[in-house]
Amino acid sequence: MTTRSVPGMPEPGRCLVMGVVNVTPDSFSDGGHWFDPDVAIRHGLDLVAEGADIVDVGGESTRPGAARVPLDEELRRVEPVIRALSQEGVTVSVDTMRAEVAEAAVGAGAQLVNDVSGGLADPAMPRVVAASGVPYVVMHWRGHSSDMDNRAIYSDVVTEVCEELRKRVDSVLAEGVREDQIVLDPGLGFSKQAEHNWSLLAGIGALNRLGHPLLIGASRKRFLGRLLPGPDGSPRPFDGSDDATLAVTALAAQAGAWCVRVHKVAPNADAVRVAAAWRAAAGRHTDEGR
Repeated sequence: MTTRSVPGMPEPGRCLVMGVVNVTPDSFSDGGHWFDPDVAIRHGLDLVAEGADIVDVGGESTRPGAARVPLDEELRRVEPVIRALSQEGVTVSVDTMRAEVAEAAVGAGAQLVNDVSGGLADPAMPRVVAASGVPYVVMHWRGHSSDMDNRAIYSDVVTEVCEELRKRVDSVLAEGVREDQIVLDPGLGFSKQAEHNWSLLAGIGALNRLGHPLLIGASRKRFLGRLLPGPDGSPRPFDGSDDATLAVTALAAQAGAWCVRVHKVAPNADAVRVAAAWRAAAGRHTDEGR
């Protein structure tokens, strides 16, 4: 299996690494750390120095229970950060569910729109993406953070997520988005319980068969912390699951993911290179055995 390419994105011949810059006071793992625009810009540049291929800038927390922020506040948070990073030559994505924010971000230099709602939160989003021509991450989503945990009901999560993603792809294509713009994300943690997340990771093969590059965002999510409780049974703190994230990155890259979205870049950048070497060796072994 070869690494899929996405127009306008880096093509290093391996799984890409997307570093997270949350310009928010309330994101689940690092809220407030990068809220100041100048600090966020420096952090984005640091992530690139550590090996990030893409820097994902978001101004609205999507943690469970989070309230939405006003449009003008989201714009105030992300636009100067995106503009400054883009001017430094960084490949920037914008993490937003709003078409107006996506449009402004692309105008400021963003080269990818990462929409956790897959176009469901703002029906204008697909048309904006189609007009921009930039790649578009369509994530599996069933509702806003305020009630998404109540929607985590599945009989067969892999089959149902694949089917719901197919419908979203059909919908955004009908709005003018090109096939080669679309990247899919199974939405780990979004209307998913721990067992659903593990099933989706095990089902990357089925997700890849949907025919679009795949973004995996497992970094510091609750299901990892709960897998690795402390002596008192309490889940690991969010930044205490970075090593577990690394394991997911290596396995996802080995299974053919196009990109992983992570908070701690350097070790994950190492992991995707190890996975690429492993895949290349496996390919040579297969060829030699024919």
